[in-house]
Amino acid sequence: MTPPSVSLEEMIRSSSRALVIGVGGGGDVVGALATARFLEFCGLEFTLGGLSWERSIIDPLPGPRSLNEVQEVRPLHRYAWLANPKSRTETGIPFAESKMAKILGREVLLVDINGGVKGVMDGLEVALKEFKADFLVGVDVGGDSLAQGGEHGLRSPLADSIMLAAYAEFERRGQPTLWGVFGYGSDGEMTVDEIEAALNKVARAGGLLGAWALTAKVVAELEEVIQQVQTEASAIPVECARGAWGEKKIRQDQRSVRLTPLTTLTFFLSPSIVFDALSEPARAVSQSSSLEEANQALHAIGLKTELDLEREKYNA
Repeated sequence: MTPPSVSLEEMIRSSSRALVIGVGGGGDVVGALATARFLEFCGLEFTLGGLSWERSIIDPLPGPRSLNEVQEVRPLHRYAWLANPKSRTETGIPFAESKMAKILGREVLLVDINGGVKGVMDGLEVALKEFKADFLVGVDVGGDSLAQGGEHGLRSPLADSIMLAAYAEFERRGQPTLWGVFGYGSDGEMTVDEIEAALNKVARAGGLLGAWALTAKVVAELEEVIQQVQTEASAIPVECARGAWGEKKIRQDQRSVRLTPLTTLTFFLSPSIVFDALSEPARAVSQSSSLEEANQALHAIGLKTELDLEREKYNA
């Protein structure tokens, strides 16, 4: 493991345009906006993005949508397309990114992880060139990308693992790359203690690069966004910024999250160090060239995934 050779400040100052992607699908694009606004405050332009995978409560079909299952998108690559306010699945369901495109008044990137890590990297390479972006940023809402694999509450390791493995490889190849964890614990999968222990392990390896908390201006913007883009996990830090405290049930009362002011933080990490020092799931999927291959790789290390859960629900 080699710590980044430059500081977060240097990474930002040497960049001009960031591609900022919510890496977990669904409402993660809302949390990604908080980091995008931070980078904008630092003088960077940004393009926002997310995954073509909505929660099953919104899109009951299991898994992420592929290019042949969507309408009104602008393809850049088989695994990377641009969403506008009219973009939707073939069954008529708009993406969170479609709603975000309407709010921002510009196209938002959709990344399809059906091609596994290889597909994500190929799609993102094209997207980086399209936007002339020199800084690649991923934002995980909730923090389960920090899972080592044995956490009892882990329910959605597949998307995060694929994206983390891709980002780690980009960083190793010299692409300025950053991994953000926003609203840690807000998705009710890993506990706050588990996430803090993971962050400590990353910090000891030299991979904790900095942090930034929600400001009043960003909180106000996210409150307006959340009225139009359905999300639970990205809404928790906003509630905490307004003083929410204690415990709250989410995911149809199936999970519990701890409300604390620290949830308003985004921790910025080196993805390659998270990959090397922490993430057995990301290492397991790193050679995948399809979603199914990545899913089977996680099964091989004893993990059940969000794809499995969605298939069970759909076939029940």
